[in-house]
Amino acid sequence: MTTSENPVVILIADSQFLITESLKLILQNDGRFEANKIVTGKNEIIKALTNEKISLLIIDPSLTDLTGFSELKEIKISFPELKVVVLTNSLNKNELHELNTIGITNIILKTAEREEITEAINSALKGKKYYSNELMELLFDVGEKKNQGEDNGHLTGSELEIVRLIAEGLTTKEIAARKFISFHTVITHRKNIFRKLGVSSVSELLMYAIKSGWINMIEYHI
Repeated sequence: MTTSENPVVILIADSQFLITESLKLILQNDGRFEANKIVTGKNEIIKALTNEKISLLIIDPSLTDLTGFSELKEIKISFPELKVVVLTNSLNKNELHELNTIGITNIILKTAEREEITEAINSALKGKKYYSNELMELLFDVGEKKNQGEDNGHLTGSELEIVRLIAEGLTTKEIAARKFISFHTVITHRKNIFRKLGVSSVSELLMYAIKSGWINMIEYHI
Protein backbone atom coordinates (compact mmCIF):
# COMPACT_ATOMS: atom_id res chain seq x y z
CA MET A 1 0.00 0.00 0.00
CA THR A 2 1.16 3.53 -0.69
CA THR A 3 2.84 5.10 2.35
CA SER A 4 2.15 8.47 3.91
CA GLU A 5 5.32 9.78 2.16
CA ASN A 6 3.72 9.04 -1.18
CA PRO A 7 -0.04 9.41 -0.61
CA VAL A 8 -2.72 8.40 -3.07
CA VAL A 9 -4.01 11.60 -4.65
CA ILE A 10 -7.82 11.64 -4.79
CA LEU A 11 -10.10 14.02 -6.68
CA ILE A 12 -13.62 14.54 -5.31
CA ALA A 13 -16.34 15.53 -7.78
CA ASP A 14 -19.56 16.47 -5.98
CA SER A 15 -21.55 19.62 -5.25
CA GLN A 16 -22.87 18.72 -1.77
CA PHE A 17 -20.87 20.84 0.65
CA LEU A 18 -21.34 18.74 3.78
CA ILE A 19 -20.55 15.52 1.93
CA THR A 20 -17.42 16.84 0.26
CA GLU A 21 -16.02 18.46 3.40
CA SER A 22 -16.73 15.37 5.50
CA LEU A 23 -15.21 13.09 2.90
CA LYS A 24 -12.14 15.25 2.56
CA LEU A 25 -11.66 15.21 6.34
CA ILE A 26 -12.06 11.42 6.52
CA LEU A 27 -9.51 10.88 3.76
CA GLN A 28 -6.99 13.40 5.06
CA ASN A 29 -7.14 11.89 8.55
CA ASP A 30 -6.40 8.45 7.11
CA GLY A 31 -2.84 9.50 6.32
CA ARG A 32 -2.55 7.41 3.14
CA PHE A 33 -4.59 9.78 1.00
CA GLU A 34 -4.34 13.33 -0.26
CA ALA A 35 -7.75 14.80 -1.03
CA ASN A 36 -7.45 18.56 -1.19
CA LYS A 37 -9.25 19.25 -4.44
CA ILE A 38 -13.02 19.31 -4.92
CA VAL A 39 -14.66 19.98 -8.29
CA THR A 40 -18.25 20.07 -9.54
CA GLY A 41 -18.07 19.94 -13.33
CA LYS A 42 -16.71 17.94 -16.26
CA ASN A 43 -14.29 20.63 -17.40
CA GLU A 44 -12.87 20.95 -13.89
CA ILE A 45 -12.49 17.18 -13.67
CA ILE A 46 -10.61 16.97 -16.97
CA LYS A 47 -8.41 19.94 -16.09
CA ALA A 48 -7.46 18.43 -12.73
CA LEU A 49 -6.77 15.00 -14.24
CA THR A 50 -4.66 16.58 -16.98
CA ASN A 51 -2.58 18.82 -14.74
CA GLU A 52 -2.18 16.69 -11.63
CA LYS A 53 -1.14 13.11 -10.90
CA ILE A 54 -4.49 11.87 -9.62
CA SER A 55 -4.93 8.16 -8.92
CA LEU A 56 -8.59 8.00 -7.94
CA LEU A 57 -11.78 9.92 -8.68
CA ILE A 58 -14.64 9.82 -6.17
CA ILE A 59 -17.72 11.13 -7.93
CA ASP A 60 -21.46 11.50 -7.61
CA PRO A 61 -22.42 11.81 -11.30
CA SER A 62 -25.88 13.12 -10.38
CA LEU A 63 -24.35 16.10 -8.55
CA THR A 64 -21.99 17.27 -11.26
CA ASP A 65 -22.76 18.77 -14.65
CA LEU A 66 -22.24 15.46 -16.45
CA THR A 67 -25.18 14.88 -18.79
CA GLY A 68 -24.99 11.11 -18.41
CA PHE A 69 -22.81 8.13 -17.63
CA SER A 70 -21.51 8.25 -21.20
CA GLU A 71 -19.48 11.32 -20.26
CA LEU A 72 -18.05 9.45 -17.31
CA LYS A 73 -17.09 6.68 -19.73
CA GLU A 74 -15.32 9.27 -21.91
CA ILE A 75 -13.30 10.39 -18.89
CA LYS A 76 -12.31 6.79 -18.15
CA ILE A 77 -11.22 6.28 -21.75
CA SER A 78 -9.18 9.49 -21.73
CA PHE A 79 -7.48 8.53 -18.45
CA PRO A 80 -7.24 4.72 -18.55
CA GLU A 81 -5.12 4.43 -15.38
CA LEU A 82 -7.67 6.37 -13.33
CA LYS A 83 -9.62 4.43 -10.70
CA VAL A 84 -13.21 5.52 -10.06
CA VAL A 85 -15.45 5.17 -7.02
CA VAL A 86 -19.06 6.31 -7.37
CA LEU A 87 -20.44 7.65 -4.08
CA THR A 88 -24.07 8.60 -4.51
CA ASN A 89 -27.39 9.00 -2.72
CA SER A 90 -29.24 6.35 -4.71
CA LEU A 91 -29.20 4.23 -7.86
CA ASN A 92 -31.83 2.22 -9.65
CA LYS A 93 -31.20 -1.13 -11.32
CA ASN A 94 -30.80 0.38 -14.78
CA GLU A 95 -28.27 2.93 -13.56
CA LEU A 96 -26.31 0.26 -11.71
CA HIS A 97 -26.26 -1.90 -14.82
CA GLU A 98 -25.11 1.03 -16.96
CA LEU A 99 -22.26 1.83 -14.57
CA ASN A 100 -21.17 -1.80 -14.64
CA THR A 101 -21.32 -1.78 -18.43
CA ILE A 102 -18.86 1.10 -18.66
CA GLY A 103 -16.50 -0.64 -16.24
CA ILE A 104 -17.31 1.13 -12.98
CA THR A 105 -17.61 -1.56 -10.32
CA ASN A 106 -16.80 0.32 -7.11
CA ILE A 107 -20.09 1.88 -6.07
CA ILE A 108 -21.31 2.84 -2.60
CA LEU A 109 -24.09 4.91 -1.13
CA LYS A 110 -23.66 8.05 0.96
CA THR A 111 -25.10 6.20 3.93
CA ALA A 112 -21.85 4.19 4.05
CA GLU A 113 -19.77 4.05 7.22
CA ARG A 114 -16.14 5.25 7.28
CA GLU A 115 -14.84 1.66 7.04
CA GLU A 116 -16.96 0.94 3.97
CA ILE A 117 -15.71 4.06 2.21
CA THR A 118 -12.12 3.07 2.92
CA GLU A 119 -12.74 -0.50 1.78
CA ALA A 120 -14.29 0.69 -1.48
CA ILE A 121 -11.28 2.93 -2.14
CA ASN A 122 -8.79 0.18 -1.32
CA SER A 123 -10.66 -2.26 -3.58
CA ALA A 124 -10.67 0.22 -6.47
CA LEU A 125 -6.93 0.84 -6.12
CA LYS A 126 -6.32 -2.92 -6.20
CA GLY A 127 -8.56 -3.43 -9.23
CA LYS A 128 -11.21 -5.26 -7.18
CA LYS A 129 -14.97 -4.75 -7.22
CA TYR A 130 -16.93 -3.31 -4.30
CA TYR A 131 -20.63 -2.54 -3.79
CA SER A 132 -22.68 -1.34 -0.84
CA ASN A 133 -24.95 -3.98 0.68
CA GLU A 134 -28.02 -2.23 -0.70
CA LEU A 135 -26.54 -2.32 -4.20
CA MET A 136 -25.70 -5.99 -3.83
CA GLU A 137 -29.42 -6.54 -3.30
CA LEU A 138 -30.06 -4.81 -6.63
CA LEU A 139 -27.49 -7.04 -8.29
CA PHE A 140 -29.22 -10.05 -6.77
CA ASP A 141 -32.58 -8.88 -8.07
CA VAL A 142 -31.14 -8.56 -11.58
CA GLY A 143 -29.35 -11.91 -11.36
CA GLU A 144 -32.40 -13.75 -10.07
CA LYS A 145 -34.31 -12.89 -13.23
CA LYS A 146 -31.59 -14.04 -15.59
CA ASN A 147 -31.95 -17.12 -17.71
CA GLN A 148 -31.10 -20.08 -15.52
CA GLY A 149 -29.64 -21.84 -18.55
CA GLU A 150 -26.95 -19.16 -18.88
CA ASP A 151 -23.31 -20.19 -19.24
CA ASN A 152 -22.09 -21.56 -15.91
CA GLY A 153 -18.43 -20.85 -16.52
CA HIS A 154 -17.91 -24.60 -17.23
CA LEU A 155 -18.45 -25.50 -13.58
CA THR A 156 -19.47 -29.04 -12.77
CA GLY A 157 -22.67 -29.82 -10.89
CA SER A 158 -20.71 -30.41 -7.70
CA GLU A 159 -18.88 -27.10 -8.10
CA LEU A 160 -22.15 -25.22 -8.63
CA GLU A 161 -23.55 -26.82 -5.49
CA ILE A 162 -20.48 -25.71 -3.53
CA VAL A 163 -20.95 -22.15 -4.82
CA ARG A 164 -24.50 -22.20 -3.45
CA LEU A 165 -23.33 -23.57 -0.10
CA ILE A 166 -20.68 -20.85 0.12
CA ALA A 167 -23.47 -18.32 -0.58
CA GLU A 168 -25.42 -19.77 2.35
CA GLY A 169 -22.47 -18.86 4.57
CA LEU A 170 -21.20 -22.39 5.23
CA THR A 171 -17.54 -22.84 6.14
CA THR A 172 -15.28 -25.26 4.29
CA LYS A 173 -15.64 -27.74 7.16
CA GLU A 174 -19.44 -27.43 7.12
CA ILE A 175 -19.56 -27.91 3.33
CA ALA A 176 -17.46 -31.06 3.67
CA ALA A 177 -19.86 -32.43 6.28
CA ARG A 178 -22.94 -31.50 4.23
CA LYS A 179 -21.61 -33.22 1.09
CA PHE A 180 -19.91 -36.13 2.91
CA ILE A 181 -16.54 -35.36 1.35
CA SER A 182 -13.17 -34.47 2.85
CA PHE A 183 -12.09 -31.00 3.89
CA HIS A 184 -9.26 -31.12 1.34
CA THR A 185 -11.65 -32.09 -1.46
CA VAL A 186 -13.70 -28.96 -0.76
CA ILE A 187 -10.50 -26.89 -0.82
CA THR A 188 -9.64 -28.37 -4.23
CA HIS A 189 -13.15 -27.62 -5.54
CA ARG A 190 -12.86 -24.01 -4.31
CA LYS A 191 -9.52 -23.53 -6.06
CA ASN A 192 -10.93 -24.94 -9.31
CA ILE A 193 -14.02 -22.72 -9.06
CA PHE A 194 -11.93 -19.59 -8.51
CA ARG A 195 -9.63 -20.51 -11.41
CA LYS A 196 -12.44 -21.28 -13.86
CA LEU A 197 -14.37 -18.08 -13.07
CA GLY A 198 -11.32 -15.84 -12.83
CA VAL A 199 -12.19 -14.61 -9.32
CA SER A 200 -9.86 -14.21 -6.36
CA SER A 201 -12.16 -13.81 -3.36
CA VAL A 202 -15.47 -15.07 -2.00
CA SER A 203 -17.00 -11.61 -2.54
CA GLU A 204 -16.12 -11.70 -6.25
CA LEU A 205 -17.41 -15.27 -6.47
CA LEU A 206 -20.76 -14.28 -4.97
CA MET A 207 -21.12 -11.28 -7.25
CA TYR A 208 -20.39 -13.53 -10.25
CA ALA A 209 -22.95 -16.08 -9.04
CA ILE A 210 -25.60 -13.45 -8.40
CA LYS A 211 -25.22 -11.83 -11.81
CA SER A 212 -25.27 -15.28 -13.45
CA GLY A 213 -28.53 -16.17 -11.72
CA TRP A 214 -27.18 -19.23 -9.90
CA ILE A 215 -28.24 -18.11 -6.43
CA ASN A 216 -31.85 -17.71 -5.30
CA MET A 217 -31.15 -16.42 -1.77
CA ILE A 218 -28.03 -14.74 -0.47
CA GLU A 219 -26.89 -12.79 2.56
CA TYR A 220 -23.83 -10.79 1.58
CA HIS A 221 -21.27 -9.93 4.25
CA ILE A 222 -18.65 -7.21 3.80
